[in-house]
Amino acid sequence: MNRRALLAALALPSLARAQGWPARPIRVVVPFPPGQATDIMARLLAERLAAPLGQPLLIDNRAGGASIPGMEAIRHAAPDGHTLGMASSGPLSINPAVMANLPYDVERDFAPVALVFTTPLIAVVNPASGFTSLADLVAKARAAPRSIDYASGGPGSSLHLAAEHFCQSAGIQLNHIPYRGSAPAMADVLAGNVKLMFDSLAAALPHIQGGRVTALGVTSAARMPQVPTLPTVAEAAGLPGFEILGWAGLIAPAGTPAPVVERLSQETLALVQGDALAKRIVELGATPAPLGPAEFGRYIRSELVKLRAVARAADVRLD
Repeated sequence: MNRRALLAALALPSLARAQGWPARPIRVVVPFPPGQATDIMARLLAERLAAPLGQPLLIDNRAGGASIPGMEAIRHAAPDGHTLGMASSGPLSINPAVMANLPYDVERDFAPVALVFTTPLIAVVNPASGFTSLADLVAKARAAPRSIDYASGGPGSSLHLAAEHFCQSAGIQLNHIPYRGSAPAMADVLAGNVKLMFDSLAAALPHIQGGRVTALGVTSAARMPQVPTLPTVAEAAGLPGFEILGWAGLIAPAGTPAPVVERLSQETLALVQGDALAKRIVELGATPAPLGPAEFGRYIRSELVKLRAVARAADVRLD
């Protein structure tokens, strides 16, 4: 048997399974509580994928435990295309960067299906902070290292690593004040107890629009349509190439048949590239980011490299 025939023979079991797929409703595990951004996006996708796939997609929220229980539920599911995951930068890139003993391996245990969206963070300060720009903040931080406090949603959170990446890129030292979540961190910024934080664009936008905080820069590579006059951090602080994003996409257990992954990817990307879902993603403070399995896999690996470097330089470890 020549090599081509051998490969075709090996592919037959996967093709046979894929031809009858999906045979029942598809479970989508979301390692976050209902109402969180990744959960909202998963529900939007589930509603729209049901028709082309011919089966309903049922959301299974497995919140808590730094997203580990949810990721384990995806990892241990049968790789037959009837269990998927909607996972974000947290469990896929931040956890491996700050936890040495994770029970799952991102590259070994999961099959990337499609990246769906990215979302930037935004640097905000209390209006009474005295900071007029990120360049001003950087100058004052260089003059007096660790004299400026910043709030985060907790050690090893995306908000924490974004701020540390900013510090490392700008060559400054700020003083980290961790909170148990982004909401109490923002509450202390609003009260003036802490001057600065990096928060998600979606969460910070109402406070910016209400004048309760002042936005200094967005962490995306380009300006965001939700705040078109706000410069990027790269522009505002003179840091060419600076970018750090949150993101989420569909994954499957490793070993899911390639034809199933490809079909799922095609249907998902068609929706993300369509006007209706793309508009909704922007309304939620994010950016459509359609990437297929191979490209999504490369993106995950690049994010792992970036965040491991940030965490190592800042000595951020959670175990």
